[in-house]
Amino acid sequence: MGTMELPDSVTTCLSQPVHYAICKLGFEKKDTYDINNVLSGNGEVCWQAVTEHVCYLESDQSVDYIKSIRLLGPVCESVHLYFKSLAKEQFVIQYASWFQWTNCTEVFLEIFDVLQYTKATEVALGLMKLTSCLERALGDVYLLKGNDCPFLLRDLLASEQLADVFGQAVMNVLRVFIGSPHGLNLRNVLWHGFASPQEIPAKINGFQLQGSQQECPESYRADLNDEILSIAEELVKLSSFVLKIMIPFWITALAAFRQSRYADSVILLLPQLEVGLRLLFTATNKCPNRLLTAEDFLWDFLNHQEGPRIRDRLSHGEINLETFPREVANQIIGFAITILCRFSDEDMNSFKEHMVLKPLMNCASCYRSRFHPISRLKKQVVECMKSIHLWPELPTVPEEQVEKNKGLEGNAEANTFILTISEIISQLQHYIPQNFCSSDDPINSVLTESIKFLSPVLRLILLLITLELVSVHSVCKKNPFDYQQYLKFLKSVLQYTENLVTYTSPEKNKWDETMELTKKTLIEIKKISDRKLMLRNLAM
Repeated sequence: MGTMELPDSVTTCLSQPVHYAICKLGFEKKDTYDINNVLSGNGEVCWQAVTEHVCYLESDQSVDYIKSIRLLGPVCESVHLYFKSLAKEQFVIQYASWFQWTNCTEVFLEIFDVLQYTKATEVALGLMKLTSCLERALGDVYLLKGNDCPFLLRDLLASEQLADVFGQAVMNVLRVFIGSPHGLNLRNVLWHGFASPQEIPAKINGFQLQGSQQECPESYRADLNDEILSIAEELVKLSSFVLKIMIPFWITALAAFRQSRYADSVILLLPQLEVGLRLLFTATNKCPNRLLTAEDFLWDFLNHQEGPRIRDRLSHGEINLETFPREVANQIIGFAITILCRFSDEDMNSFKEHMVLKPLMNCASCYRSRFHPISRLKKQVVECMKSIHLWPELPTVPEEQVEKNKGLEGNAEANTFILTISEIISQLQHYIPQNFCSSDDPINSVLTESIKFLSPVLRLILLLITLELVSVHSVCKKNPFDYQQYLKFLKSVLQYTENLVTYTSPEKNKWDETMELTKKTLIEIKKISDRKLMLRNLAM
């Protein structure tokens, strides 16, 4: 697909104020603190010694984030150095029990190991996992006090429910570090891929580890192998989709997959895909071909409400990190490799044509969205048509009873309905491809079905939806007035189907009203069709 021309001089993706807050502000004061004033002998946090470093604005007593970050910096350093001085066994004995309330004790103990070495990508990974587990644990505590836990971490940390449990001062400390866009905002900065590995101070991990110590109140199908992963490591270094400052994240993600650390691999990789796509869309003028496959895949895996929403579930602590499925990691990394290939120099054809990559590239090129609303609507249309096609097999009322039932009288009116449907169908014939349906397809048999009138009407609506779906992207061609008229029409059809459910239910059994409603709807459909306001008319 080509390359994106990006300056090699990019050294940070953080804005100047955020870079200053994270990389410099907390290092300005050089004070030292006696760790015994912060942590007691049994591992309990002396919160008063911590919260006294949070400052407040005189105007409204809200948190002064700049001053608070500056004062909390030396406290973080003291805690970090203390934890680094402990042996793992000593840390487990002294602190493990304090993490039980999170139901993620093993994850927190694992993060202690990160403090013992300075590999920047592992520090960032540890902080991402820590914030995820902490958010889930705090959400569980919230539900002890209230309903409908806030979706956003910043709203959760600002809630009265958590302030009642832990105290407002303690929650303000957490807000300084992870819960406010005015503070360090570490959770979002990392999970959205803004920070490079070297920009996250290791001492913050240690402090957040200490801050999690509380006593909670009761109450793609192509399988990735070593050869593919080795090629991917080379592509990462050469592809224009990857900023040089972010290469360590990619290499560590691939290494984590090799080590069967599938959650770690995906946690590291998802923010980098977001970074790459941001770069892609900022370079749109020089990259005219939009990556529709990439968009479909990412929307399916990350955004669509009916999809797996991988990043949401990982970042909000809704997934067990220890049992994260290899299949999901395999597909996401496989997709990432295809993106690296597509944004590579022309002289990298030897990589692109490598036999082991061809199945992967074929899978990507054939990908079709499964969770996009249009995809789900197509599936529903097919299911509805199959259901209506089975109506003739339903038990029928004996003819002598039908004649006595006033609710089903008025065959002449029903015939008028069928005639109207026939006229609309004749208009639609021009837009139906010759191979669209066979002679025995439900649509072609609208006029010959024995079901009185609901079956043809519903089939007509399904046919309309199908043809409109084919031309759905033409909606942007409508002028504002026609767009509003078209939207009003769609809403009226939706209202008809909703009313139909009610009127034909065993509880209501309102067949006269159903006939009248159907008549009005058919008139409206024919009027819109005659005026050529459908999307199919624009697509011709």
